[in-house]
Amino acid sequence: MGETPIIRADPGRKQTHFYGALNLLTGQEIVLRSDVMSGEVSAQFLLTLLESTPEDVPVVVFWDRAPWHRGPEIAKVLRDNPRLETIFFPTASPDLNPQEHVWKAARKAVSHNHDFASLPALAGMFESFLCDTLFPSSFLDRFGYTTIYPMFI
Repeated sequence: MGETPIIRADPGRKQTHFYGALNLLTGQEIVLRSDVMSGEVSAQFLLTLLESTPEDVPVVVFWDRAPWHRGPEIAKVLRDNPRLETIFFPTASPDLNPQEHVWKAARKAVSHNHDFASLPALAGMFESFLCDTLFPSSFLDRFGYTTIYPMFI
Protein backbone atom coordinates (compact mmCIF):
# COMPACT_ATOMS: atom_id res chain seq x y z
CA MET A 1 0.00 0.00 0.00
CA GLY A 2 1.09 3.50 -0.67
CA GLU A 3 3.50 2.43 -3.41
CA THR A 4 3.36 3.67 -6.97
CA PRO A 5 2.54 0.77 -9.28
CA ILE A 6 5.10 -0.16 -11.90
CA ILE A 7 3.80 -1.01 -15.32
CA ARG A 8 6.21 -2.73 -17.63
CA ALA A 9 5.74 -1.88 -21.27
CA ASP A 10 7.47 -2.99 -24.43
CA PRO A 11 9.14 0.18 -25.75
CA GLY A 12 8.98 -1.07 -29.34
CA ARG A 13 6.86 0.54 -32.02
CA LYS A 14 5.58 -2.71 -33.54
CA GLN A 15 2.03 -2.88 -34.79
CA THR A 16 -0.38 -5.54 -35.85
CA HIS A 17 -3.66 -5.09 -37.66
CA PHE A 18 -6.74 -7.19 -38.14
CA TYR A 19 -9.16 -7.47 -40.99
CA GLY A 20 -12.49 -8.83 -39.86
CA ALA A 21 -15.81 -9.72 -41.39
CA LEU A 22 -18.90 -10.65 -39.44
CA ASN A 23 -21.24 -13.19 -40.99
CA LEU A 24 -24.52 -11.45 -40.21
CA LEU A 25 -26.49 -14.69 -40.42
CA THR A 26 -24.34 -16.86 -38.15
CA GLY A 27 -22.48 -14.35 -35.95
CA GLN A 28 -19.15 -15.94 -36.88
CA GLU A 29 -16.13 -13.74 -37.47
CA ILE A 30 -13.59 -14.28 -40.25
CA VAL A 31 -10.21 -12.79 -39.36
CA LEU A 32 -6.96 -12.00 -41.10
CA ARG A 33 -3.97 -10.65 -39.17
CA SER A 34 -1.56 -8.42 -41.05
CA ASP A 35 1.44 -6.20 -40.39
CA VAL A 36 0.01 -3.55 -42.74
CA MET A 37 -3.31 -2.24 -44.00
CA SER A 38 -3.11 -1.94 -47.79
CA GLY A 39 -5.08 -2.54 -50.95
CA GLU A 40 -3.10 -5.71 -51.54
CA VAL A 41 -3.93 -7.14 -48.12
CA SER A 42 -7.56 -6.00 -48.45
CA ALA A 43 -7.76 -7.89 -51.75
CA GLN A 44 -6.30 -10.98 -50.06
CA PHE A 45 -8.92 -10.67 -47.33
CA LEU A 46 -11.70 -10.56 -49.93
CA LEU A 47 -10.29 -13.77 -51.43
CA THR A 48 -10.26 -15.29 -47.94
CA LEU A 49 -13.96 -14.41 -47.57
CA LEU A 50 -14.74 -16.01 -50.91
CA GLU A 51 -12.82 -19.17 -49.98
CA SER A 52 -14.75 -19.45 -46.71
CA THR A 53 -18.13 -19.23 -48.45
CA PRO A 54 -19.74 -21.91 -50.65
CA GLU A 55 -19.21 -21.11 -54.34
CA ASP A 56 -22.93 -20.73 -55.08
CA VAL A 57 -23.49 -18.14 -52.34
CA PRO A 58 -23.18 -14.43 -53.14
CA VAL A 59 -20.97 -12.40 -50.80
CA VAL A 60 -21.78 -8.79 -49.92
CA VAL A 61 -19.16 -6.89 -47.95
CA PHE A 62 -20.17 -3.69 -46.17
CA TRP A 63 -17.05 -1.59 -45.77
CA ASP A 64 -16.05 1.66 -44.20
CA ARG A 65 -14.28 4.17 -46.40
CA ALA A 66 -10.71 3.34 -45.40
CA PRO A 67 -8.31 4.13 -48.27
CA TRP A 68 -7.06 0.54 -48.39
CA HIS A 69 -10.59 -0.65 -49.27
CA ARG A 70 -10.20 0.87 -52.75
CA GLY A 71 -7.68 0.65 -55.54
CA PRO A 72 -6.61 -1.54 -58.44
CA GLU A 73 -6.14 -4.70 -56.34
CA ILE A 74 -9.71 -4.47 -55.03
CA ALA A 75 -11.08 -3.68 -58.50
CA LYS A 76 -9.37 -6.79 -59.89
CA VAL A 77 -10.82 -9.09 -57.21
CA LEU A 78 -14.31 -7.64 -57.82
CA ARG A 79 -13.95 -7.97 -61.59
CA ASP A 80 -12.73 -11.59 -61.30
CA ASN A 81 -15.43 -12.61 -58.79
CA PRO A 82 -18.92 -11.53 -59.88
CA ARG A 83 -20.55 -13.09 -56.81
CA LEU A 84 -18.70 -10.56 -54.64
CA GLU A 85 -20.07 -7.07 -54.08
CA THR A 86 -18.87 -4.27 -51.83
CA ILE A 87 -21.08 -1.56 -50.38
CA PHE A 88 -19.60 1.40 -48.54
CA PHE A 89 -21.09 2.75 -45.36
CA PRO A 90 -21.72 6.51 -45.29
CA THR A 91 -18.80 8.64 -44.15
CA ALA A 92 -18.35 8.89 -40.37
CA SER A 93 -20.96 6.28 -39.46
CA PRO A 94 -19.25 3.63 -37.35
CA ASP A 95 -22.48 3.10 -35.41
CA LEU A 96 -24.00 1.49 -38.54
CA ASN A 97 -21.12 -0.95 -38.99
CA PRO A 98 -21.62 -4.27 -37.13
CA GLN A 99 -17.88 -4.93 -37.37
CA GLU A 100 -17.19 -1.92 -35.16
CA HIS A 101 -19.24 -3.58 -32.42
CA VAL A 102 -17.10 -6.71 -32.81
CA TRP A 103 -13.89 -4.69 -32.42
CA LYS A 104 -15.32 -2.98 -29.31
CA ALA A 105 -16.29 -6.30 -27.72
CA ALA A 106 -12.88 -7.78 -28.46
CA ARG A 107 -10.99 -4.81 -27.03
CA LYS A 108 -13.14 -4.88 -23.89
CA ALA A 109 -12.67 -8.61 -23.39
CA VAL A 110 -8.99 -8.87 -24.28
CA SER A 111 -7.02 -5.66 -24.07
CA HIS A 112 -8.77 -3.25 -21.72
CA ASN A 113 -7.43 -3.53 -18.18
CA HIS A 114 -5.37 -6.60 -19.05
CA ASP A 115 -1.61 -7.00 -18.96
CA PHE A 116 0.32 -8.63 -21.79
CA ALA A 117 4.09 -8.88 -21.87
CA SER A 118 4.31 -8.67 -25.65
CA LEU A 119 2.37 -7.61 -28.70
CA PRO A 120 2.34 -11.14 -30.18
CA ALA A 121 0.72 -12.49 -27.00
CA LEU A 122 -1.93 -9.77 -27.08
CA ALA A 123 -2.55 -10.24 -30.81
CA GLY A 124 -2.89 -14.00 -30.34
CA MET A 125 -5.48 -13.58 -27.60
CA PHE A 126 -7.32 -10.97 -29.66
CA GLU A 127 -7.45 -13.26 -32.69
CA SER A 128 -8.54 -16.25 -30.60
CA PHE A 129 -11.36 -14.24 -29.05
CA LEU A 130 -12.56 -13.13 -32.48
CA CYS A 131 -12.49 -16.67 -33.89
CA ASP A 132 -14.04 -18.36 -30.85
CA THR A 133 -16.90 -15.95 -30.14
CA LEU A 134 -20.26 -15.55 -31.84
CA PHE A 135 -21.33 -11.94 -32.30
CA PRO A 136 -25.08 -11.63 -32.82
CA SER A 137 -26.14 -8.57 -34.78
CA SER A 138 -29.47 -6.85 -35.35
CA PHE A 139 -28.19 -5.31 -38.60
CA LEU A 140 -30.29 -7.53 -40.87
CA ASP A 141 -33.46 -6.97 -38.84
CA ARG A 142 -32.96 -3.20 -38.68
CA PHE A 143 -32.77 -2.91 -42.44
CA GLY A 144 -35.57 -5.34 -43.34
CA TYR A 145 -33.49 -8.23 -44.66
CA THR A 146 -35.25 -10.85 -42.54
CA THR A 147 -38.63 -9.61 -43.81
CA ILE A 148 -37.61 -9.57 -47.47
CA TYR A 149 -35.56 -12.81 -47.44
CA PRO A 150 -36.94 -15.01 -44.62
CA MET A 151 -35.87 -18.19 -46.47
CA PHE A 152 -32.20 -17.39 -45.68
CA ILE A 153 -32.69 -17.05 -41.94
